[in-house]
Amino acid sequence: MEGNQRHTGQAGHGLSLAERRERFAAAREALQGLDAVTWQAPSGGGPDGLAGLMEELDALVMAGGAGQVAVLRDALQRGEATGGAAAMTPTQWVRAHAPSTKAGGAAAIVSVATAFGKAVNQPVKEAVESGRLPVRSAATVVSEFEKLSPLLGDLMQEPALTTLVDLAADDGPNACRKVRPFILARYGIDDALQQEQDAGKAFIRLSQPADTGAGTFEYRMTLDVEGKAVLEAALGPLSAPRPVDGERDLRSSDRRRGDALITLVRRAVAAGDEVGKTNKTTLLLTMSYDDLKDRLGAATTLGGLDAGTHLAPETVRRLCCDGSVIPIVLGGDGEVMDWGLEKRFFTDAQTKRLWLRDSGCTYPGCGAPPQWTDAHHLVHWADLGPSDLDNGTLLCERHHTIVHTRRLAGRVVRGPFGERVEWDLTRGSYDDLLARRAAQEPA
Repeated sequence: MEGNQRHTGQAGHGLSLAERRERFAAAREALQGLDAVTWQAPSGGGPDGLAGLMEELDALVMAGGAGQVAVLRDALQRGEATGGAAAMTPTQWVRAHAPSTKAGGAAAIVSVATAFGKAVNQPVKEAVESGRLPVRSAATVVSEFEKLSPLLGDLMQEPALTTLVDLAADDGPNACRKVRPFILARYGIDDALQQEQDAGKAFIRLSQPADTGAGTFEYRMTLDVEGKAVLEAALGPLSAPRPVDGERDLRSSDRRRGDALITLVRRAVAAGDEVGKTNKTTLLLTMSYDDLKDRLGAATTLGGLDAGTHLAPETVRRLCCDGSVIPIVLGGDGEVMDWGLEKRFFTDAQTKRLWLRDSGCTYPGCGAPPQWTDAHHLVHWADLGPSDLDNGTLLCERHHTIVHTRRLAGRVVRGPFGERVEWDLTRGSYDDLLARRAAQEPA
């Protein structure tokens, strides 16, 4: 793919501006009335079907965004996008000549075009020009990197930026914003993550109740990352939907969370110093022994809606003094988790590791947290699938049923940010997987 993109780009360099504009016009003409011929695309997916058509159009849109950045860069160098008789700012210039950006996006084009003038942003520039990174995602990468850069060592600037680019390209700009603690833990200067999280404690607040005048009261609360992790670990199991007599729980998510908070307070008041603790209402943290000993890296929370939150080493040491926190300290090789075929179910330890890896239901588009999921064998037990982590994943009840009913195959893939589960949503893909496995086995 990358080789094809480079080849295409090199071939395109031989086109004059006039030739390119002719092709722009041809592309616009080809798009007009497209809805009248989409029926000609075959069903069933594939590069010639509607899915392939959508991918081609998306690549065209991304190329257009990269082109707008290139045009603005030249306009800035010539001084056309600043000052002049109209006295417009670069953002106003973009909106004036790219009317679609009046609905949003002009600031991103300006941000990226400006950032491309700095040598440090070369990985972002290459990702945009190759069609790998949309302009809006690139703007988020640039913004987040500018905030992180002062907290990174000189040799860590490029790997941190590359991490942001990869994450934004794979999972979108929102994921890029959430990765800050991970980058500080891996690439930050000494104690960068610890200092940031310690500073967050100064902003912890719980307001006095404000009477809304309707028999209800409103609070405003601000927590640091440590407080959020503890609260979510406690709220998670108590705020799950609870059907009554087979009827759905119609309470909204916010209502369930509010009820759960009241339940927590009532239990604490009633129990005094004897508050009961179970694994599902306990904050679980995992961290390597060397990192904990040397105060390096970060611990990661297991379970809860905020599974995967990174906590700085000293924060973990403080939390370990709390009986409601269970530190799971791993040696160099980690705990032995692969139990093989003699075990029918995943162990509690394995399930907790799946909580950490999957963060919840892995079916595409599902956001169910780990407490609402079951451990699923990717190669079913009946098909001699082992109960080990490479063959396990988390699925909520609904999607667990769908995966079995539609015979869907999943697999654990490894990438720069760890392991994740990838699903083939083609009906019967699981049977295709079994056929491939059978063909590879000796007769």
